[in-house]
Amino acid sequence: FPLKSDSLRGLEQLSNPLRRPHRAMNPERFQRLSGALRRRQPDLTVLMEQVHKSHNLSAILRNCDAAGVFEAHVVPPDEGLQIHSHTSAGTAKWVRLVRHRTVQAAVQELKDRGFRVLAAHPGPGAVDFRSVDFTGPTALMMGAELQGLSAEALALADLRISIPMVGMAQSFNVSVATALLLFEAFRQREAADMYDESRIDPEASKRILFEWAYPR
Repeated sequence: FPLKSDSLRGLEQLSNPLRRPHRAMNPERFQRLSGALRRRQPDLTVLMEQVHKSHNLSAILRNCDAAGVFEAHVVPPDEGLQIHSHTSAGTAKWVRLVRHRTVQAAVQELKDRGFRVLAAHPGPGAVDFRSVDFTGPTALMMGAELQGLSAEALALADLRISIPMVGMAQSFNVSVATALLLFEAFRQREAADMYDESRIDPEASKRILFEWAYPR
């Protein structure tokens, strides 16, 4: 049977997703995206070494988003990575995740970009994280929950930092520890007005906002 023109248009849209009609973005949501991007900190990041529990990785990405981290770095465990959308609350979409084959390669790239690498690791030589200046380019290096950071990672770090504890447990959950460190960085940077103006290149900012707002 002959098809009407409306039916033809409908079939064409189904066969070509790029031509499907899109719902207009809510202006309030667009402003929220713009505001979040404007506050992103390109010189504050987290490097995760062999964080093998997917819920911890997802929770750390959620912490990164909340503190305005632009991108995070990871040296994946042998079994690979899996991000839980429920734990991350969808924030994996807003925080770029960069994968590295080895911790040495990851640290070298960050140092080449001017980052100071801080190893979160209790023990001799570690300083109280509250005494550290987080307003300069800073990479927080976090290890797996039981093993912590490897000896290689600790040797590559510029400084070891720790979170004081007075109970029987020796350390926080890795995602909780990351949140505490990030929000000390947030406190210092907010006091220094580092969230007031966009710190990302304008052209890059336009491209990222387009990707955030129009993911297709």
